[in-house]
Amino acid sequence: MSGKRPTLADVASRAGTSTAVVSYVINNGPRPVSEFLRAKVIRAIDELNYRPDVRARALRRSRRWRQIGLLVPDLTLPLFGQFVGRIEVEARARDHLTLIGNTGYDPERELEFATAFAEVGVDGLLVVGAANAAQTANLCQQERIPVVWMHNIRGEVEADIVGVDHVHAGQLLARHLLGVHDCRAIAFVGGYTEADVQHGDRETVQQRFEGVASVVGGDVPLIRTDLTPSGAYTAVSEFLRSAARVPRALVVGTYGQSAATIRAIADAGLRVPDDVRVVGFDGAAVDYGRLRLTTAQQPVDALACRALGRLLGDPPVDDELVPTLRVGETCGCE
Repeated sequence: MSGKRPTLADVASRAGTSTAVVSYVINNGPRPVSEFLRAKVIRAIDELNYRPDVRARALRRSRRWRQIGLLVPDLTLPLFGQFVGRIEVEARARDHLTLIGNTGYDPERELEFATAFAEVGVDGLLVVGAANAAQTANLCQQERIPVVWMHNIRGEVEADIVGVDHVHAGQLLARHLLGVHDCRAIAFVGGYTEADVQHGDRETVQQRFEGVASVVGGDVPLIRTDLTPSGAYTAVSEFLRSAARVPRALVVGTYGQSAATIRAIADAGLRVPDDVRVVGFDGAAVDYGRLRLTTAQQPVDALACRALGRLLGDPPVDDELVPTLRVGETCGCE
């Protein structure tokens, strides 16, 4: 963007009215405005692409804090909890309070939260794992609220997503299994179609599956789940009972299914990693399970800082954020 930023006076001049009337329209009061005059003001706002000055708005507040909205799909999942924790800390350090909405991957709930945050007057919206990207983006455009997308989205928007290449993450795990363990009989745990998963991160899982398949080649067996722990346990248990040949390794599409997959293998009378190697994605940097999971991990802190910086208008950064391999014991490494 270049040139002088449109002001309240510019809007008033374009609409042929006073700055007070424009203020009444923007703030829905305190005095009523006729529908005819309101329409002229809104048209002028659209033509000038006017946005209220958040700095001036902040100065009128009794405290120094501004507010951002943060939408996440499931706070019970470790990855999203890590994102929220890091974003909240970084935002507070920059004098921003964070309003959090747990969308549950429900498109209607996501739009409901976004609408509520707009009514509250947030200065920006950060959406992690959007399930209703197109409508949320349209709302933010109408309300002139800056929005940044993080991790992955469902739907099309004309914006970059702050996230890692999940295809590459799948390739990291497959190459480790092939190159280090000479393991070629590999199956993938996780669904990615609408029939498999209604409320879940199916877009990310599909990209990870594509990464594994691109390295392994041929048809990688897909153990379809709804991405819940119970769904993973049931699907893996059934697969192990009916498979003519047990795969040498399982790649688990989400961290939330990893423990259930390992339990299903144990309940089938098999050992990890002696009989079946297990690898997955994300998870805490330190865990205290009997075996530490080998995972492709996202740089959570860097992603959170990049997304918040973009939302708050920091200079753009071009360096790529990439997943890294954290080697544990479940793959067979000591």
